[in-house]
Amino acid sequence: MLKKVLIANRGEIALRVLRACREMGIATVAVHSEADNDSLHVKLADESVCIGPAPSPQSYLNIPALIAAAEVTGADAIHPGYGFLAENADFAEQVEQSGFVFIGPRPETIRLMGDKVSAKHAMIEAGVPCVPGSEGALPDDDKEILKIADAVGFPVIIKASGGGGGRGMRVVEKKEDLLKAVEMTKTEAGLAFGNPMVYMERYLQKPRHIEIQVMADEQGNAIYLGERDCSMQRRHQKVIEEAPAPGITETERRKIGEACVAACKRIGYRGAGTFEFLYEDGEFFFIEMNTRVQVEHPVTELITGVDIVQEQIRVAGGAALQYQQKDIVLQGHAFECRINAEDPYNFIPSPGLIASCHLPGGLGVRVDSHIYQGYRIPPNYDSLIGKICVHGKNRQLAMAKMRVALAELAVTGIKTNTPLHRDLFVDNDFQEGGVSIHYLEHWLEEKKAQAEK
Repeated sequence: MLKKVLIANRGEIALRVLRACREMGIATVAVHSEADNDSLHVKLADESVCIGPAPSPQSYLNIPALIAAAEVTGADAIHPGYGFLAENADFAEQVEQSGFVFIGPRPETIRLMGDKVSAKHAMIEAGVPCVPGSEGALPDDDKEILKIADAVGFPVIIKASGGGGGRGMRVVEKKEDLLKAVEMTKTEAGLAFGNPMVYMERYLQKPRHIEIQVMADEQGNAIYLGERDCSMQRRHQKVIEEAPAPGITETERRKIGEACVAACKRIGYRGAGTFEFLYEDGEFFFIEMNTRVQVEHPVTELITGVDIVQEQIRVAGGAALQYQQKDIVLQGHAFECRINAEDPYNFIPSPGLIASCHLPGGLGVRVDSHIYQGYRIPPNYDSLIGKICVHGKNRQLAMAKMRVALAELAVTGIKTNTPLHRDLFVDNDFQEGGVSIHYLEHWLEEKKAQAEK
């Protein structure tokens, strides 16, 4: 068992990890920037260390400062949370070389799955279904690129091999636009990710975003914890997540889940991870693997009863998984709404002082948030300030519970996107379930057009 964990993150995920550690009797170290002196996880941790000024490169992305903080506090492990350095193989490597446990996969696994081309190769070899496209990075030969596109079929999407978070993508509808789009994406990828390599896939018209949660240990055991539907998104950024996904049969769930487990065993995966798929007309197509805990992990915890963060920590400490696949039984339905400090419709960030704050509660309601009355949201980081999660016996009852929770949520002094969530939970198409990843963009365009009339 690990004895002291340094939490290399901030906000709600830092607080989530801290609570998991405290339940396990593990001491915690909170690192923070100067802008986060008053953050809740800093106040609650056993120890805290300021690692630099507000800008992320000088604090939360400062690897030497993080490792030095672990050394001076006597921590024996580092939990990266999500974002920042969570999927940085160099960071994981330096953590381990410095004698600490990295609570996540091995560096070589992060490296393998962080490159979209090598990840796709690994999944094809493991029998995980992938979107039809180029077998690897696109060649420099224009004729070969055109030949690949003809074989895949238009429309296609050009993706940066080192991309992520919805960046480094370009949809091409017509053949005559292809070569220019490839060059533009290569240039952008080189500047944004330091890797100009791009690849091509068929562009699916109305897919859903379905992801499979997995857990694996050092002893070669792996399980899947069902699926989540994360299709309600804007510019590839998720807004609402739910589990299980509407309309997915037990047969489909078992087939894709077992494929993901087989892939975990093949690549020697360790810890929590998520296989992300596009789902259309009954078919799953792998797009990427996230080698960390997801923002939306609570909905899976709510329907399975598995504490994913605690299981991460146990596995990192060398323990075997507490669960076998037969132990995982999905019960009820869960939703998560990401609450951001931003205008609900133009999405302009809204940092500042929280004048008052009332968070919802009641049976089946879970709130993961680091905010409180008098807390000042800094302008330097992501706008996520909390997650409202609910669990009900079925999807309809869970939706009703979320409508009540959102009606109770009251934060003043800043803007939040709560009104957007309230609107979506009375939307007929969303209530029916199974909307595509393009739904919210079209919904927002229609709302804007109506407002301009």
